[in-house]
Parts: sequence; C-alpha cells; structure tokens
Amino acid sequence: MLNLTDRVAMITGGAGGLGLALADRLATLGANVVVNDIPQAEEAAERVAEMVRKHGRKALVALGSVTSADDVGKTVDSVLEEFGKIDILINNAGITRDGLLIRMSEQDWDMVLEINLKGSFLCTKAVARPMMKARYGRIVNIASVAGVMGNAGQANYSASKGGLIALTKTTAKELASRSITCNAVAPGFIETRMTEVLDEQVRAQWLQNIPLGRPGTPEDVADVVAFLASDAAAYVTGQVLNIDGGLIM
Repeated sequence: MLNLTDRVAMITGGAGGLGLALADRLATLGANVVVNDIPQAEEAAERVAEMVRKHGRKALVALGSVTSADDVGKTVDSVLEEFGKIDILINNAGITRDGLLIRMSEQDWDMVLEINLKGSFLCTKAVARPMMKARYGRIVNIASVAGVMGNAGQANYSASKGGLIALTKTTAKELASRSITCNAVAPGFIETRMTEVLDEQVRAQWLQNIPLGRPGTPEDVADVVAFLASDAAAYVTGQVLNIDGGLIM
C-alpha cells in the first residue's frame, strides 16, 4: 500500500472537484495538505481543508493566484513556516476558455496560458529551492490528453498543456540530481465541472472513442497522482501517464 505519512503536499487549484479528490486521496494515505486557490474560492477551500482534518491530518488554506510570483512566494513561505518543508507539489490549477482558433480572443489565449502554464512554472520554481535543500521532492503536473493530441476548439488549452508536458520533462532533468522527480498525468474525459456542461451529443461522441466505455472520475486521476507522489515511484521521472480509458492509445 502507498504510504505518504507526514509528507506535506501542496495542491494548487485545491478547492475544485479534482483538487478535492486529490486532497482526499493524499490525506487518506497520511499526507498533510496545503489547499491553494484564489481568494474567491476561500469557502470551498476551507471545506476541502476540513475534510483533510477529518482524516486526522493537518491542513492549511493558502489563498493567492498562481499567476503572481508574490502570491506564490507568500504561499510557499507560509507552508515552510507551518510545516518546515514541502515534499509534494501538485500543479492542478487550470481553466478553459474554449473557442475556434479564428475566433479566439487574445485575452482568452493569455488567460489560459497564464494560469495553466505560467502558474505551474512559478509554483515549481518556488518549491524547487526548499526541495533541493532537502534533497527530496515529488512534483506532479496535471496536464491533459489535449496537450498530447490537440483538440479542436481548445488551441489555448492544448498549447498550455503541451507546454506543461515540456516543462515537466525539463524540470525532471534539472532536478533529478537532488532526488526530486517530476511527472505529469494527462487525463482524458473526466467527470468534472469542465465536462458536465457538454451537451449529450458531444458527450456520446467522446464515450464512443473510449475503449473502456466510460468517463473517468476525479478519483481515477487521484489514484495515479498518489502513486507518482509516493516513494513507490522513486525511479519514475519525466513521464506522462495518460488517464483516459484508452482514448489515445
């Protein structure tokens, strides 16, 4: 069984549906959890933190934007002050602003790249130094199959997730000598707030292309992330694991 006892895990976008599943899984395995999200999500972040505490683990809510180096720095400082270390970073914060390429506004392009890619860069950079000092770390980036195969109507999102995969591999190479691993997961069609707004025709088309015949769940993603965040994956780095029911095999 995986064991994360007394590890400290920071989850960006921790107040959302996937963030909740990630926090729940890691806390179940013994980790203390830092729930990072924007101030507007404070109430939801507190609910996630309370769930962590019900597992008998410590939780810290750290509010701030991943697109702000100052906010990220303050978050990392607060974690180090509270726990003295950061063992695990899960770059989960992300948004979509879908639209066809020829109609996509520059604002929608910039916003998605800022949060999904720049945010992951800033958070990785901020935790790298304490992890290097400790000579231990697990970084897991939440990418997407859209970053592997592209997806019509998601030029910005696909580019951000493709960039995140490249960032994953570079981070893995730069930090490996300090026993820090960096991997990515690429979820496919997962039941979240992002997918529940799709109409039935689009949903049916997705399911038709999934060999396992069902959408994934946040728990499906959390299980794989937990593995990559654990010592069971100590010899795994720079990898991208598709969690997609066989969609892009």
